[in-house]
Amino acid sequence: MENDLINNCMKLGFGMMRLPKQEGSDAIDVEQTKQMVDAFIEAGGRYFDTAYVYVGSEAATKAALCDRYPREQYYLANKLNASDFACKSEEEAKNEIRVSLERTGAGYFDFYLVHGVDAGNKKKYDDYGIWDYVKTLKEEGLIRHYGFSFHDTPELLTELLTEHPDAEFVQLQINYSDWEDPLIASRLCYEVATRHGKPIIVMEPVKGGALADPPQKVKDVLHAADPDASYASWAIRFASSLPGVMMVLSGMSNLAQMEDNLSFMRHFQPLNEEEMQVMKDAHEALQQFDRIACTSCHYCTPGCPMDIHIPEIFAVMNNYKMYGDLKEARNAYGWRPGGEKASACVQCAQCEDACPQHLPIISLLEEVAETLE
Repeated sequence: MENDLINNCMKLGFGMMRLPKQEGSDAIDVEQTKQMVDAFIEAGGRYFDTAYVYVGSEAATKAALCDRYPREQYYLANKLNASDFACKSEEEAKNEIRVSLERTGAGYFDFYLVHGVDAGNKKKYDDYGIWDYVKTLKEEGLIRHYGFSFHDTPELLTELLTEHPDAEFVQLQINYSDWEDPLIASRLCYEVATRHGKPIIVMEPVKGGALADPPQKVKDVLHAADPDASYASWAIRFASSLPGVMMVLSGMSNLAQMEDNLSFMRHFQPLNEEEMQVMKDAHEALQQFDRIACTSCHYCTPGCPMDIHIPEIFAVMNNYKMYGDLKEARNAYGWRPGGEKASACVQCAQCEDACPQHLPIISLLEEVAETLE
C-alpha cells in the first residue's frame, strides 16, 4: 500500500486527548505537556492529534506546540464532529474548524477527520454535507488531507469507503484485545481498509490505558517473553507492525509514559513471528475476563444531566472484575473522583448515543450500582 501523506516521521503519534492534569484539578498541566512535546520532537516525532471535542486539548496544543515550534516541523491532525453532543446544527458543525484554528493557532491542519463516524451519526454527516465540506476546506488550503475516524461494523466501513473513495486515510481502533472482538471487529475493519488501499491511523492501541496494566495472567505471558519490556510496548508494537498502518496514536498522560513509548518507537522494530505468537497468547488470556470495554474517551460525560463520571466508575468496576477484591472496589467506588453514583442515572441515554464503543451504559451502570453500592 502506497503512502505519501507523511515523511521523515516516527510511526508513533502523540494523541493529545489524555494530557496530564494539574494535581488536584481537571486543568491540563501545560508545563509537563511542553516537556512531553519537546521529548517527542527531539526523538523524531512529528505527528500530533487533537480534536474540537477534546476539552482543553486544543489550547494546550497551542501553548505546548504551535506557539513554540515552526509550523513546518510538525503534522497536526484535528477533527469535525457533527454528533449531537458536539453541535446542534449544520452551521455549528461547519464552524468547528474556525474555532479549532483559533484555539490552536496552527494556520491549517495537515490531517482533518470526519470524526467518529458510525451508524448513529452517519445520516447527520450526510445531511449536513460534511463530506463535500471537508473537500472544500482542502481546496481553500485550510487542510492538507482529509479522512475519517470510525467506530462501527466492517459492513458500514465498506459502505463509507465505497461512497467516499477520495478519503485519503482512515483512523481505526486497533489493539490486540479488540483484534477478534465481535463488537469492535478490529481485524475485520483493518482488512476492509487495506482492501480499499487506505493508509491506516491507529487509535486506542493500548485501549485507553487498559493494556498498559493488564490482568495478571496477561502480565505473566508478556513478562515471560521479555521481562524488560513494558506492557504498553507490546500493545503499541503490535499495532505498529501491521502492514498498511501509517501512524499509531498513543494518548500519553505524563512524561514517564512518553519516555517509555519513545524507548521502543524511536527505532521501531516490528514484531517477529515469535512475538506475534506472544500476542496471540496474551489475547487468549484476556478473553478470560468479562471487562467493560470502556476506553475512557469521556464523550459520554459532558451531556450527562446527573454529572455521573461514567469512565471512572467503569474503571473501578473493571478492577473488581479483574482482581475480585470487592471490599477494595467498594472503597475505591466511594472515593471515585467527583460526580454522582451510578444509581443516579435517569436513563436519558445521551451517553449511549455519544459512546463510540456502543456500550449499553444504562444497564452497565445498573450492574455497578447493584455490585458496588
